[in-house]
Amino acid sequence: MDDEALPPPRAPLVAADISRLSVDEIEQRIADLKAEIARLETALTAKLASRAAADAAFKL
Repeated sequence: MDDEALPPPRAPLVAADISRLSVDEIEQRIADLKAEIARLETALTAKLASRAAADAAFKL
């Protein structure tokens, strides 16, 4: 598990009203979402590796 604390989000990132955001704020949201996707992909890779190792251990 990652001990690095994530800063609290400024506002909900998904399905939030973005009509009043500036270009800079929209770009920051995109960067935040890309970082979250990368974090989730890393977690998924670790979980899949853990599952594969457990599957291999139980097939013995």
